[in-house]
Amino acid sequence: MTGSDASSPLPARLASNLQKRDGILDLSASRGSLSAPAFTPLRKRAEFVRIGKGGKFHVRTFSLQALSQVAVVQTGAPPGEARDSAPSRFGLTITRKTGGSVERNRMRRRLREALRRAAPLAARPGTDYVIVARREALHAPFDRLIDDLSRAMRLIGDKPGSKSGGKSGGKPGAPQKPANTL
Repeated sequence: MTGSDASSPLPARLASNLQKRDGILDLSASRGSLSAPAFTPLRKRAEFVRIGKGGKFHVRTFSLQALSQVAVVQTGAPPGEARDSAPSRFGLTITRKTGGSVERNRMRRRLREALRRAAPLAARPGTDYVIVARREALHAPFDRLIDDLSRAMRLIGDKPGSKSGGKSGGKPGAPQKPANTL
């Protein structure tokens, strides 16, 4: 093997990113596939549709939708406890009307990184989130994306399943204004 120790179980491309200090591998120098994902992703369309019926928070760069996860009955724990111990799950929606594939992929990378930085602090356990990107996410300052995302996760409502972002009012069948619009 070139560039790495022959006894190393890691591929050469990953071993080259590692540094040895006192005979111990330092994984902090490596990037990418060695670290665990920062959040659990949503994959199925049915999950995105279910979360779309929950609470919403709108800002200039994206809309955030949130809904509590269905309680896990298999654990034998009370429904509220099972939901509170579950990890938060996240999904991204970036439609074609926001731009071409290069721009959509750039928005996706920016929002994933913002999510990686904001989610550990502001996400509620047992809650599913979907971020629906807007074109402004492409050019917004990155610090603002992180601040908006963490604020949106905190303020999405007292109950993540509420449509009005925690405020009650209006008639049950009447159309409602978007919650928390900036």
